[in-house]
Amino acid sequence: MGKKCIIIGAGDFQVSSISVEEGDWVIAADGGFSYCRRMKLEPDLVLGDFDSLTGEGRRELEALRLSCPEKVQILPVEKDDTDMLAAIREGLARGYRLFHIYGGQGGRLDHTIANIQCLNFLKEQGAEGMLLEEDGMIRLLRDETVELSSRCEGRLSLFSYGERAEGVNIRNMKYELKDAVLTNSFPIGVSNEFIGRPASVSVRKGTLLLLIHWGKP
Repeated sequence: MGKKCIIIGAGDFQVSSISVEEGDWVIAADGGFSYCRRMKLEPDLVLGDFDSLTGEGRRELEALRLSCPEKVQILPVEKDDTDMLAAIREGLARGYRLFHIYGGQGGRLDHTIANIQCLNFLKEQGAEGMLLEEDGMIRLLRDETVELSSRCEGRLSLFSYGERAEGVNIRNMKYELKDAVLTNSFPIGVSNEFIGRPASVSVRKGTLLLLIHWGKP
């Protein structure tokens, strides 16, 4: 899969472990620093305005800033970029094109929507991002195909991220589509199901929002 940038955000966090391989780069975005401490995961960079960090987390951050100042980047509270987008920019600047983002969902709905928009920002930069949880994933598809293993279980939902997405195909799932048009005003793609066969989703023109909930439907 290649090296990846792993970002730990401050949203709901329901992950028991994160695989970090050689060449990966880990960023703790704001309150994600507390999650890193809880998992004994050492970030390469801690970044944010830290408005969601309190108590022991702030004390540990200050200790890190004193011992390894190059690992801590304090951002102003009033800024255009969210902490997550600032972290993504740092990863892109270091040459990463694959981003695994944890703690990017749940909590405040506006933060989740902002993080989905960050996935779109990555697409525009020629990069790929995924919002990951223990039991789910969110990603965007643009003029492309994604293959899904026969071992997948659970539900898949698909939405047009723009006004319309053309040439949409869903193969080897409970509900199939062939050369369909999806629009952002008709949620026809909700709650499809894996059926134990290698599946695929493709879009010829446009952008799809793909959500997977792993496990039994």
